Amino acid sequence: MAKRTALITGTTAGIGAATAKLLAENDYRLILNGRRIERLEEQARELENMFACECLLMPVDVREQQQVDEFITNLSDEWNSIDVLVNNAGLAAGLESIENGDTEHWNRMIDTNIKGLLYTTRALIPILKKSANAHIVNVGSIAGKEVYANGNVYCGTKHMVDALNKAMRRELAEWGIRVSSVNPGAVETEFSIVRMDGDESKAKKVYDGFENLVAEDIADAIHFILSRPTHVNINELIIMPKAQPAAGVVIRNKGL
Repeated sequence: MAKRTALITGTTAGIGAATAKLLAENDYRLILNGRRIERLEEQARELENMFACECLLMPVDVREQQQVDEFITNLSDEWNSIDVLVNNAGLAAGLESIENGDTEHWNRMIDTNIKGLLYTTRALIPILKKSANAHIVNVGSIAGKEVYANGNVYCGTKHMVDALNKAMRRELAEWGIRVSSVNPGAVETEFSIVRMDGDESKAKKVYDGFENLVAEDIADAIHFILSRPTHVNINELIIMPKAQPAAGVVIRNKGL
C-alpha cells in the first residue's frame, strides 16, 4: 500500500511537532510547514533518522496567500499527491478586554488562525480531490466552543474555525473528503509564551497547580481520527484536562 502524504502547518513546535513525529512513526510522508527554516531542517533530519520518513520542507508563512499558492503550485510530481491536511498553525496574542485590546494582536490572530487556514485549505483542495483517502483535520480550541473572560478576539477566531470546519465538511462530502476538528483545552506548549509576548514567567503561571494536556495528547487524537476506516468520519473531538471543566475554569491544587 502506498504511503499517505500529510501536509501539517506549524510543525516547528507544540502540537504540530508532536503530530509530525507520530505520523512519521506511522509511515506517513510529511510536508513540514513553518517560518523557521533552521528548525524545519533539524526536524526533518530527526524524523528521517528516527523513522526513515520522507520529508519536504515548506518554509512558508501561511498568512501570506502568495507564498502558499506558489509553494503548492510548484510542487514536484513526487509531492503533488497529498492525502491529509492538518491545519495546525494558530496562536493567541494578548489577554485584554476589547476596550484595551491591541489591534496588532488582533490582526496576528485573524491573519493566522482564519486567513492562514483558508489560504492553505483553498490551495490544497484540488489536490485532495484526487486522493482516494483524503482528510482535513482542523485544530480548533475549546475557545471555539465557549467564550472566556478577555479571550474575545481569540475566541472569535476559533469560533470561525469551528464554522469553517462544518462548512468544509458539507462542501467536500460529495468528493469523499473527510473533515474533522480537534478542540483542546489547556495544552502546555509555546502557546502561552506567545500569548504573553514572550514572558515565560507569566506563561508558566497558566499551568501552575494542575495537570494540563500536553502536545502528544492532541497528536494522539489526530492520529486516531486519521486511522479510522474510510467510511468513518469523526466530526469533532473536544479534549480537556480533568482539572478544566470549562473554558476559563481550572481547579488548581493550591498546595503545589
